Amino acid sequence: MNNSFGYLKKEDRKTILLMCDDIRMHSGIATMAREFVFGSAQHYNWINVGAAIKHPDAGKGIDISPDVSNATGVEDASVRLIPYNGYGDVSLVRNLLKQEKIDGIMIFTDPRYWTWLFDIEREIRQHIPILYLNIWDDYPAPIYNKDYYNSCDLLMGISKQTVNINKLVLGKKAEGKVIKYVPHGINSESFFKITPEYKNYKAYKEFTTNVFNGKEGIEYVVYFNSRNIRRKQPSDLILAYRLFCDEIGVEAAKKCALILHTQPVDQNGTDLAKVKELLCDPSYVNVYFSTQKLPTEQMNWMYNLADLTVLPSSNEGWGLSLTESMMAGTMIAANVTGGMQDQMRFIDDKGKWIEFDADFPSNHRGTYKECGDWAIPIFPSNISLVGSVPTPYIFDDRCDAKDIKKAILEAYKLDPSERAERGIKGRVWAMSDEAKMTGNAMSNNIIECIDETMDKFVPRKKFDFIKVEDKQPDYIQHKLVY
Repeated sequence: MNNSFGYLKKEDRKTILLMCDDIRMHSGIATMAREFVFGSAQHYNWINVGAAIKHPDAGKGIDISPDVSNATGVEDASVRLIPYNGYGDVSLVRNLLKQEKIDGIMIFTDPRYWTWLFDIEREIRQHIPILYLNIWDDYPAPIYNKDYYNSCDLLMGISKQTVNINKLVLGKKAEGKVIKYVPHGINSESFFKITPEYKNYKAYKEFTTNVFNGKEGIEYVVYFNSRNIRRKQPSDLILAYRLFCDEIGVEAAKKCALILHTQPVDQNGTDLAKVKELLCDPSYVNVYFSTQKLPTEQMNWMYNLADLTVLPSSNEGWGLSLTESMMAGTMIAANVTGGMQDQMRFIDDKGKWIEFDADFPSNHRGTYKECGDWAIPIFPSNISLVGSVPTPYIFDDRCDAKDIKKAILEAYKLDPSERAERGIKGRVWAMSDEAKMTGNAMSNNIIECIDETMDKFVPRKKFDFIKVEDKQPDYIQHKLVY
């Protein structure tokens, strides 16, 4: 239970309507939402409009309060679910506002899912605030999101880059809004370094044997835990691993393995089994797929099994697998983009954790190279401006397979004891007051942000009067090449 904010009786708590993935699901959004809902159950009552594609429970009202009480120790926790096909609609929200005493609406995921909500923001904000946990990940600053951000009273950015993007997009309109940095947080009791004293140590060792299909003698493990989609670059990781095996030689490669915890075939990605078949000689290039949905305990086993967790995504709001890896005491290697930069803790010329502004929007071009010992940065070799109709422009920060290989090789060359020591440094820092990347810290952050917003909330006026000469220009006003 989160005790940082004192217990409030159920009848004294504010009720937050949370609109995001169903918190019982296994997506990154659902995982984080579940963490902060449980972590704030003593302070808020929650109603979750739980999204899913073709939701099996659509139309049902589900009360999970007893489960939350059992997990948190909050005897009168109040958490209800409204499973829904998609992320809701105008009629649903209007009906809920009539039927329930709701004090705020919180949304969590890409703003493009909420265009219908932003269309009625004036109607809503005449009574209650809109609270947004924003995951936007890259530049150029999305001016096309300005009306969305301006429709919110609270903007919580999951990365330092996202916070900066919110401020750049809003300009003068950022004044009067609560804009705060709220990094994702992982339960440090669920992900930890396993030692022989661990109660299920024998089961853990048996599990590791099964992962390698009984193969013995594996001494170095590279791990990927993410979805098989193009921006995650899993094919490039397989290519990089093949290059790594060729560089260290056949006999050494036989003692190494790459594990991809993902679906080998995804219509939004590729056929990784075919990629493996093409690139990897099974006589010395050991590549394994882990396709089963694993309980949290076994996910921790996977991170502990690994020597290095790699995430080469060309766009990434945060990168939860990196945080989980750090909590498990395992080193990370990642593309320098989005929120993954935060987890590497790059430091500036004064030795301080870097901050972003209009003149220095990101470190993806390698302005600063020094970072935490637990991390190996992979700087993108190509930054392309791509887009679509709903997202007209965004940088695609792609890293080269040869650079991914270098990161894998760098960790490989470290003594196993040093890898372990560096991994523990990552866990210690992630749990620190500076990083605040635990589930408890995230919950506290969100409570502080929501309470501050509630205290400052001024109902929206029915009409706005705008001086035409004061209108902010709609063009990028930050450095693009830096």
